[in-house]
Amino acid sequence: MSQSGIAALLETVAALRDPETGCPWDVEQDHQSITDCLIDECCELLQTIDRGDMEHMEEELGDVLLQVVMHAQIAKEAGHFDFDSVCHEINAKLVRRHPHVFGDGKVKDSEALLEQWEAIKSAEKKRGPAEKGRFKDLPRPLPALMFAQDVYKQIVKKKMETGDLLDREAIEKEAKDLDAEAIGARLFEIAAACREHKLDPETLLRRYTQHVVDTLEAE
Repeated sequence: MSQSGIAALLETVAALRDPETGCPWDVEQDHQSITDCLIDECCELLQTIDRGDMEHMEEELGDVLLQVVMHAQIAKEAGHFDFDSVCHEINAKLVRRHPHVFGDGKVKDSEALLEQWEAIKSAEKKRGPAEKGRFKDLPRPLPALMFAQDVYKQIVKKKMETGDLLDREAIEKEAKDLDAEAIGARLFEIAAACREHKLDPETLLRRYTQHVVDTLEAE
């Protein structure tokens, strides 16, 4: 029987990481040193998705998978976990969070499904280490635009009062009047205007979003 693709990849990465016979560059890497590689590969994958480039999407998916396998191999060598346990963990989470598929749970629509997902997720987090802060569920670091979106999602979900920081009514009204193309054009115009003024929109948005987080956390 021929070796499966994933088994071959795991074997190859383990060989690359072998201290005696492996590749010097691969042997030198740790979790921190290859984080930029993960970001770059994810961005390249997103580019193929945006372009509908199925010819190259397979390759880019493989590059992203390689990053996962590398991190799992590094963790295995340190005695923490391995790729197989990562697969078991995510599989168990999927089954646990979809009782309407793998159990007796019922949901009437996608809105009810999202409420159920959040309830299960919240219960799981309560069993983990206690975290402080109103934005404790927010993954960091994120690109500035994703950071802003996730902060706003938390504000809406937790019904936070934002005072003068944000005009929720104006935001919701504007959202109804904009279509996808208009939003893209608006964002491009802002990025272009920042370039004209020698400003970094990523930094500006991240800075203001962090200001929102710090202000609401202090209340």
